[in-house]
Amino acid sequence: MTDNAQQSLSVINVGLASFADTINETGGTAVHVDWRPPAGGDVNVARALAGLVNNERIDSANRTAFENYLTAQPILKGIGRAGDVIPGMGERMILHSGPPINWDNVCGPVYGAIIGAILFEGWADNENTGKELLRSGEVTIAPCHHHATVGPMAGITSPSMPVWMVSDADGGNQAFTNLNEGLGKVLRFGANSPEVIERLRWMQDTLANVLGAAISSSGGIDIKTIMAQALYMGDEVHNRNAASTGLLLKQLVPHALRTGLPADDVAQAIEFISGNDHFFLNVSMAACKSMLDAAHNVPNSSMVTAMARNGVEFGIRVSGCGDQWFTTLAPVVDGLYFPSYSIDDAAPDLGDSAITETAGLGGFAMAAAPAIVQFVGGTPADAIRRSREMQPITIGRNTAFTIPALDFGATAAGIDVRKVVDTGIQPIINTGIAHKDAGVGQIGAGITRAPMACFTQALMKLSETPTG
Repeated sequence: MTDNAQQSLSVINVGLASFADTINETGGTAVHVDWRPPAGGDVNVARALAGLVNNERIDSANRTAFENYLTAQPILKGIGRAGDVIPGMGERMILHSGPPINWDNVCGPVYGAIIGAILFEGWADNENTGKELLRSGEVTIAPCHHHATVGPMAGITSPSMPVWMVSDADGGNQAFTNLNEGLGKVLRFGANSPEVIERLRWMQDTLANVLGAAISSSGGIDIKTIMAQALYMGDEVHNRNAASTGLLLKQLVPHALRTGLPADDVAQAIEFISGNDHFFLNVSMAACKSMLDAAHNVPNSSMVTAMARNGVEFGIRVSGCGDQWFTTLAPVVDGLYFPSYSIDDAAPDLGDSAITETAGLGGFAMAAAPAIVQFVGGTPADAIRRSREMQPITIGRNTAFTIPALDFGATAAGIDVRKVVDTGIQPIINTGIAHKDAGVGQIGAGITRAPMACFTQALMKLSETPTG
């Protein structure tokens, strides 16, 4: 045997990881490079991708879209009645999360929540009458995103519900969202029992009145600053909002106490918010919606401006593709389930709350929230790794949102359709899991990924515009 044959092998392996394993097991040294062909090896998609990468027309558009997103300054301006303030919302319209869907196809939680909204509005006094209103077209449903609105889980917003009003500091890019009901039997998970309707009416009559008066007294609350501070305090402002809720309450309370409203009303409102760590979630979502709408409708831009799910389909919208949705089946999340529940009980992924990930928060900022892994699974090291993993698929970093665990590095933001398809790295989302049946509620939480099919569809649409 020659000397060369007796030398230990040192190999860089590209391709199947099992090749590297074999070399390591037999005494050699192999470093595996996790590489895969662009576009998953699809020739047509790869050809379209080749025409879009290093394309100055798209790169320039992305710089514009991303700068618009970065400079947006969402301010909480007040509370309004949904039917009065949400653009284009009819008096017999109900908004839902995710891309468009027909009433006959909605999942269990969305079905229950829509019926609950009809009962809350007083349009019907039972489920069957409510279904007839929907079948006849007397009551219509539409995506929240089509009306500058977002909502967690089922996302249901009806005309009489109070909504947060958020807009850019200059008054542009308005966004709206409903008020968070807390946990347990709540409308967003499809519950519509009398106790749910009673809570919604209290929120309409008392909570909204206190909040509206407090915000009016404040002159507006800078939400971006709260979000940035919360990242230093262990939130990622999607599934963990304990710090951000406290920071919002800290600003609201002095103004609420000066409103002259009945002391018991103010006390009830403060107690409700204090007992609901998720209260800030909806505000965070509206702020992210406002920032991303500033980046939307930039011709030729490949920046993703919305990711949303309706419990049946997952969809994305892209700045340069107008209001077109690119959709595929929503995944079922394989996460951590509460006792007595399993993946067999879960509804497919649901809600508009992935707007936080689209804005570089939530799963993209998990490194800021090590405690979140107790809720969604993994370790603090996994949270840091996942935040870093998003960097290759984004346009840049948002220096307004920095994370101590990343040496105060900025969050990755501005998902680029081209980079997702090129790298094969799917955007990460941490999410709650709803039971597939209406009204059961949340049964777990976990990590999921935005489906690649949405991004390849968007890429092919972008490729239809001549390059140059």
